[in-house]
Amino acid sequence: MPQVHALGPVAQIPEGEGRTFTVGSRQVAVFRTRAGKVYATQAECPHRQGPLADGLLGTDTLVCPLHEWSFDLNTGESRLGGCSLTVYPIAQAPDGTLLLTLE
Repeated sequence: MPQVHALGPVAQIPEGEGRTFTVGSRQVAVFRTRAGKVYATQAECPHRQGPLADGLLGTDTLVCPLHEWSFDLNTGESRLGGCSLTVYPIAQAPDGTLLLTLE
């Protein structure tokens, strides 16, 4: 059954950056684009376990900081093929609180 986790205010993540959150036993990377959209993925790159929150963030693309693989933040698919990311549903409450849904 899905559970919703409040991660705190969106303002804790500067626009154009990501942060890693520990939710239960899981590490989740949360990103806030310069346009204000938020995304959530697994915290480590599936290729070389790079810290994805430190990656380069585009409009809806993330580039791993270790090996420059690019991922679509909507689907988790690698732009180069191969391994993909797990993406998680995330939303903002009216007060700006980030709400992450995990199975």
